[in-house]
Amino acid sequence: MKREFQILLTALMFFTRIPCPKWVNHDPEFLKQSAKYFSLVGWIVGGIGALVFYISTFILSKDIAILLSMAATLYTTGAFHEDGFADVCDGLGGGWTKAKILLIMKDSRLGTYGTVGLIIILALKFTALRDTATPLIVYALISGHSVSRFIATTLIYTHPYVRDTEDSKAKPAAKPLSTGMLITSACFGILPLFSFKTPLVFLTLIPCYLSKVYLGLKFKKWLGGQTGDCAGAVQQLSEVVFYISLSVLWTFIS
Repeated sequence: MKREFQILLTALMFFTRIPCPKWVNHDPEFLKQSAKYFSLVGWIVGGIGALVFYISTFILSKDIAILLSMAATLYTTGAFHEDGFADVCDGLGGGWTKAKILLIMKDSRLGTYGTVGLIIILALKFTALRDTATPLIVYALISGHSVSRFIATTLIYTHPYVRDTEDSKAKPAAKPLSTGMLITSACFGILPLFSFKTPLVFLTLIPCYLSKVYLGLKFKKWLGGQTGDCAGAVQQLSEVVFYISLSVLWTFIS
């Protein structure tokens, strides 16, 4: 139990800025196991965004409340996954060989493709949440963050890690998952969907996974596998797809 708790705290420390005890570190063995709690971290990040949204609606408009919730989740994660999404946009947009794409993705500077990609993904996230019924947004934020992180772990499960550098902090977390770890991630990722009290909401998992398949095919073609940035890109795209799918679904069942 103590070991699992330390693995969970390792995941929390690696994927967020939330303070952890000093005895928690980036131990490669714990970091390798931490991906199974990726979805559970989504509960925490989404919960923070949901809390900020809920409190803000008492004194502010829905639009501002959504923007504040987005800002809260960005601050909580340090824009960790958004950075990965931007790097993938720059890499696939500007590189034509595996080596060049990986080099661009490792560059900390933000390029045109990454800038445009971030603007679009954040605009879509805001618009999709704004089109979601206000009472559902709290549940949507928690579910969106947990489901999308589960979808990201499926990429780690199906695609090998391809970056050769041994000094990458993300490498242990991006190594292949065992089936048991994937099942753990799935349980934590899907559980929040039960809060909607309708089985139809599970249909949103289909387009979310298809978005992973789409990016996975690109990663396979150009890289032969995945990196930590690739998992971040899948998380971001599937989160937006979840919000859009939920909004569309609710127009038919409400």
